[in-house]
Amino acid sequence: MQRSAFVLGVVVLVAGGCSKAVPQTAATGAPPAAEVIPEVNAGEFTVAAPDQFPLATATVRAARSELVVTGVVAADVTRNVPVTSLASGRVVAIHARMGDTVRKGQILLSVRSDDVASGIAEYRKAMADEALAHTQLDRARDLYDHGAISMNDRELAENVEAKAKLDVDSKAEHLKLLGKNLEAGDGVVDIVAPVAGVITDQQVTNASGLQALGANAFTISDLSEVWVMCDVYENDLAKVALGDTAEIRLNAYPDQPLRGTIGNIGAILDPSLRTAKVRIEVHNSGILRLGMFATATLHGQVQETHTVVPASAVLHLHDRTWAYVPAPGHKVRRVEVRLGRALPDDLQEIEAGVAPGQQVIKDALVLDHVVEP
Repeated sequence: MQRSAFVLGVVVLVAGGCSKAVPQTAATGAPPAAEVIPEVNAGEFTVAAPDQFPLATATVRAARSELVVTGVVAADVTRNVPVTSLASGRVVAIHARMGDTVRKGQILLSVRSDDVASGIAEYRKAMADEALAHTQLDRARDLYDHGAISMNDRELAENVEAKAKLDVDSKAEHLKLLGKNLEAGDGVVDIVAPVAGVITDQQVTNASGLQALGANAFTISDLSEVWVMCDVYENDLAKVALGDTAEIRLNAYPDQPLRGTIGNIGAILDPSLRTAKVRIEVHNSGILRLGMFATATLHGQVQETHTVVPASAVLHLHDRTWAYVPAPGHKVRRVEVRLGRALPDDLQEIEAGVAPGQQVIKDALVLDHVVEP
């Protein structure tokens, strides 16, 4: 009985407390209407004297589309010349190495070849046969002039001498084709550079064997014109066209820009990176070396318009970029922007966030220290 009375007392107290927490109107008994508190805009700030912060009006800049990509310097394959040997043998001397600059006709390596030795022997035999045929022809002409032989015998001697000369010429041409100097009587042939350039590949060493028309002993590249091979993402291919110009800056020489022209856009995409190879043809002033890393700015043919503001109107904060624009009621609003190129005269391109004609606070850094949320 006492327990029931205690529980009843607690219920009455709770009911009384609830009636005080939620007051009811006398007429209807319903609770009053809820008070709506407006949401605070965290991007807006109140300033006491907005006139002390000068404003700048965003302008419009028209320019050709640009795309910045990275690439690697490579040789122009149309200027690569292989150095091969038409004679099989063993390398007895190497006179040039990979990376050397060589001139046309310079001796690169020497090969001792049985093919050359056999060719020299055949050439000497042909020379002896031709000398004998010439002597017999002189004798036949003398005998014919004295009526000792017939015209037919003289003509046969002339035919033998003519064939002997052809045989000599054939053996000599064969030796020249092998690269052998006819004045040297040994079996060593010198392989010379067919063009001037830089040796960019070497496949022989001392005492190594060399097969006729086998692997290239050397590769000589003319590096007066080179390629910069760049990777362009699939989504950016619409900004690239054949004939577009490019500004090349090397990591090794960032203050020496070079100019090139897009000569090819790859027809096959890398399946994993979703990029296409773009070839930029560049004249080599002497500083370009194969394998160098480069940054290329591709200048397209399409005209684009960009918003331009003073560089001081941009604030970098927490890995994001902001600008301040005036708002009603002595307030300023902070808006996120996407930057374009940095321009001369302390100007900055804005790709998104601020529209042309819109006003911005000229000095965002000063404002950031005095604003009150």
